[in-house]
Amino acid sequence: MDDGNQTFIAPSFSTLYVPPGKIKPTIGLQEMAQRYELCEDLAQLLTEQAANQQFQLGITEDMALERCLQGLLATPDVVSEPEARWVVCRLAELLNWPLPEWAQPPQA
Repeated sequence: MDDGNQTFIAPSFSTLYVPPGKIKPTIGLQEMAQRYELCEDLAQLLTEQAANQQFQLGITEDMALERCLQGLLATPDVVSEPEARWVVCRLAELLNWPLPEWAQPPQA
């Protein structure tokens, strides 16, 4: 690992790039760090917008998160669907909102 790269990549993010049954990510560490920073920045930027939507429109937290997800999915050239879902889960975490049912991992 390059000691010059001090970016912490959340395990929940890095698993987006590890196919089931594999242990090696499909992209390199540098690219993953760049993707992570983009997605983390998006989540941070969306906190105020999501909170304002929820308050001003009188919608539920789940609905505000769903609207953010749909906005992210509308531009697939910026983030992939798994990345968009991660951004919304991170957004919920930043706002201390519960994860919507559609974002919950499947129960075994």
